Amino acid sequence: MNREQRGPRHVPVLLERADALLGPAMAEPGAIYMDATLGLGGHAEYFLRTYPDLRLIGLDRDTTALQLAGARLAPFADRITLVHTRYDGIADALLGAGLAATGSVAAILMDLGVSSMQLDEAERGFAYSVDAPLDMRMDSSHGPTAADVLNTYSHGDLARVLKTYGEERFAGRIAAEIVRRRRSKPFSTSAELVELLYATIPAATRRTGGHPAKRTFQALRVEVNRELDSLRAAVPAALTALGVGGRIVVMSYQSLEDKVVKQELSARTTSRTPLGLPVELPGMGPEFRMLTRGAEKATEQEIEENPRAAPVRMRAAERIQEAR
Repeated sequence: MNREQRGPRHVPVLLERADALLGPAMAEPGAIYMDATLGLGGHAEYFLRTYPDLRLIGLDRDTTALQLAGARLAPFADRITLVHTRYDGIADALLGAGLAATGSVAAILMDLGVSSMQLDEAERGFAYSVDAPLDMRMDSSHGPTAADVLNTYSHGDLARVLKTYGEERFAGRIAAEIVRRRRSKPFSTSAELVELLYATIPAATRRTGGHPAKRTFQALRVEVNRELDSLRAAVPAALTALGVGGRIVVMSYQSLEDKVVKQELSARTTSRTPLGLPVELPGMGPEFRMLTRGAEKATEQEIEENPRAAPVRMRAAERIQEAR
């Protein structure tokens, strides 16, 4: 879960901390800010108001989110470019806006996962707490749904998805029950899947491991939207887009996302000079320096004000050397 709350109490996650980390780069004259997961535009609106010379390139794969964010950001229409794309479309989005894909951006925010808007719209099928069609597509204009995954994947593929993306201990057992039940009736609603999970996951685990549907729903969402594949391509593209002095903030909401981000930032903040040499070899030094120590978490006060900030893990870095 992630991002902002919809409506009058809309609270962008870790807004003040994101501003502290990205602000020095945004304050530069003519700075380009890319919001790679625009959502409802809460972070973007704040930054555009705070930095009057800032230009926004906002990306989102959800057409509804783009429409709502566009309306919200209408007062800044001359400073924004909104693009319907996944966040691994960063390079093409920059080129389409007349910018270089390398070194043209001052600040990038990536607020990952499913948005509060998507969770709150029951018909999207992201939430296991309400009965709805098993859709789970962030871009509802195309692609297979969660129901398609449940009704067509083999037992082995279903178990792989649940184990890999949901870290589900009972992946094999759940996959077997899905295959057995769909023979008589294909899955179509979230209530059908939740009932199966309650019946399949042992009672002792249900009592201590949180809601029994949480891991399966996460796994299906990640599979349907190819989230980790997209992220593995998006983080390098985002880092490449930053100029020297440019900064990136990434907010993850589950360990698989954070692992991808951590690995990429670690590689870019590490010297390639062989160990033992007394000096740094030209062009072999780190491209970035970390701005956070490890992954920062939301404070207790922030979580109280915005419970959806509870799982967030924030990492930030600054480019200190031109791209290799």
